[in-house]
Amino acid sequence: MQKTLDAKLARIAAEPSCPDFILADAKDADMAFGIAAPGVRRTAEGKAAGYRSIQEFREQIREIVDQRLIDIMLMSVSTSDVLAVSERLFADSPVTPAMRANDTTDIWLAGSGASYGGHPSLPFRTAVLDELNGAVNLGLYSITLNNDAELDRATLEGYREFRIEARRNGFRHFLEVFAPNAARDLPAGDVPRFVNDSIVRLLAGVGSGSQPLFLKMPYFGPAAMEQLVAYDSSLVVGILGGSAGTTFDAFHMLWEARKYGARAALFGRKINNAEHQLAFIRQLRALADGAIEPAEAVRTYHAELETLKVAPHRPLAEDLEATPATL
Repeated sequence: MQKTLDAKLARIAAEPSCPDFILADAKDADMAFGIAAPGVRRTAEGKAAGYRSIQEFREQIREIVDQRLIDIMLMSVSTSDVLAVSERLFADSPVTPAMRANDTTDIWLAGSGASYGGHPSLPFRTAVLDELNGAVNLGLYSITLNNDAELDRATLEGYREFRIEARRNGFRHFLEVFAPNAARDLPAGDVPRFVNDSIVRLLAGVGSGSQPLFLKMPYFGPAAMEQLVAYDSSLVVGILGGSAGTTFDAFHMLWEARKYGARAALFGRKINNAEHQLAFIRQLRALADGAIEPAEAVRTYHAELETLKVAPHRPLAEDLEATPATL
């Protein structure tokens, strides 16, 4: 079966102004959060009832893949082994399986007082591409640059070594560039330009056979998005979803990023923490396809929650509010 990702990337390459938009669910949180990664289990009344198990987490992945509204399902290596390799979940699906190819120290977000995420990012990769059997041929590689020449050089050397191994294995990737997590002498207002410049600089040294399929980065607002897209119309720029906020925040971020040139969105926690993930994705897909606007999507989502008898996290009026954005 043809994957929608490949079809969309081909159309975007042929005609950058085409309306195609790539939507991904990031279900790779077990390579970052540990026990809390599957999210909170809730009762029918919406009350927290402990954490979901990894088996419940994977069952949700199966349901989302069967829904066929996303283009990519990003998973940890171990989950992709279960679902893509053992179960062949993606064999007859238009959804492309992907795995997290590295896990830098700034995403070591275990609880119980762990503080790795506050230290400057260091490159690290648990996954070994030579161990893969070919069922998953796409991965996410992430980098975090902190305006520290020594640490950032190590980060970029790690990315170079990954590209060498990926090319040897015929393995495709998309590149995630986080905002600095412990920046050195970099004012917050300079972060969007720093990230844009870093992307342009590092990709300038990457040959066509090793270029990422697309980018994943924080959404810094219209000006930063337009700046990057205007620099190179062939770049397929995607945004990451981030964590907290109202449903309107999530929907408006995708809608606005698309308006100003983004061609992809990868939402993880915003999907995983939704009251009903399949209903939430239905609205993300409609927004990504330009079929609805954010406020209407929130109202439609709440109406579906009411039909499903699922308690919302917030009243509709509160969920329609925009909350202050942070980098």
